[in-house]
Amino acid sequence: MFVPLLLKWFAAQARDLPWRRTLDPYAIWISEIMLQQTQVKTVIPYWESWMRELPEVTSLAAAPSDQVLKLWEGLGYYTRARNLQKAARQVVADHAGRFPERFEEILALPGIGRYTAGAVASIAFNQPRPILDGNVIRVLTRFFGIDEDPHGKEANQRLWALAGALVEVASRAAFLSDPPPASQMQCAGPNSMLNQALMELGALVCLPRQPRCEACPVRRSCVARREQRTAILPNLAPRIPISARQFVAFVLKHRDRYLIRRRPAGVVNAHLWEFPNLEITGTGISFVDAARRVLGAIPRVLTPLTQFRHSITRYRISLEAYSAETGARFGPAGDWLTRPEMEALAFTSAHRRILELIPGGAKSAPAKS
Repeated sequence: MFVPLLLKWFAAQARDLPWRRTLDPYAIWISEIMLQQTQVKTVIPYWESWMRELPEVTSLAAAPSDQVLKLWEGLGYYTRARNLQKAARQVVADHAGRFPERFEEILALPGIGRYTAGAVASIAFNQPRPILDGNVIRVLTRFFGIDEDPHGKEANQRLWALAGALVEVASRAAFLSDPPPASQMQCAGPNSMLNQALMELGALVCLPRQPRCEACPVRRSCVARREQRTAILPNLAPRIPISARQFVAFVLKHRDRYLIRRRPAGVVNAHLWEFPNLEITGTGISFVDAARRVLGAIPRVLTPLTQFRHSITRYRISLEAYSAETGARFGPAGDWLTRPEMEALAFTSAHRRILELIPGGAKSAPAKS
């Protein structure tokens, strides 16, 4: 009864999300990549802006890379954006600009793994392909009472097999007589609905902490609920300890221009823009010494501008920024740009927060920190 109960629940309870109003595999693919490591409420405005500016796979393939990064600015994990464009160009080269329908061809695109390929194939084309993301793992480990670490080899294979079996059940079932959950929702069929229902149940009901078991449509057969183990399942491996890092940044102004530089290829946040900065973790050096090292000289007056903390993966980063006006251009290699010119560029999330403190620019999309 798991599958029919879940499908019936989804038909009544699913959220009206913009990417659920289309069966366009390109639009669904973009949403799935954006939703990795990012909350739905954050993704919605980004997805809508992206689809307005790059509505087709061919427009993404042809777009300047700076435009792609700017549209992604604030979502983090920028390798996702670069892989999106690589994959779009491969679709143009290998599939004449038509997003592939076969699972194996989707899986062969850069930046697409088994989960994303299965999501696109099932949601856009109603193919009986399983999916396994964090939400689905939580639902299945609790419902079936799987004690092992779900990311371990044997447990993970078992979860993929269970997800596949559920999709097979859905593919053989008659489609629901209930209407789609939202008036504008597009649904390719029961495979599409089942995978979305699994993800939705994990997102809305089978929560990591304090799951809403009373609202779960399959609660009567759930092993974790029956055995009171929802608090310990899934049995995830311990997280990597958080490491602290310290940075100092400098906002140099000469007349109406500011010094910024672009991060090189092959590093975190590659090709994004930032103000001159230096990591001082564990060095004990002062901001004055940091200025000498990163700028080559100490400005006459360094004024505290801001300080804040933010996180990137397992790092907890504290950043102090100082401003200075100079009578001449000096410092490391970079570009001296006006505030409006900087506004058009994609900055790292931390340095976008610094940029927002400089007068003269329109407020951009909130940075994710």
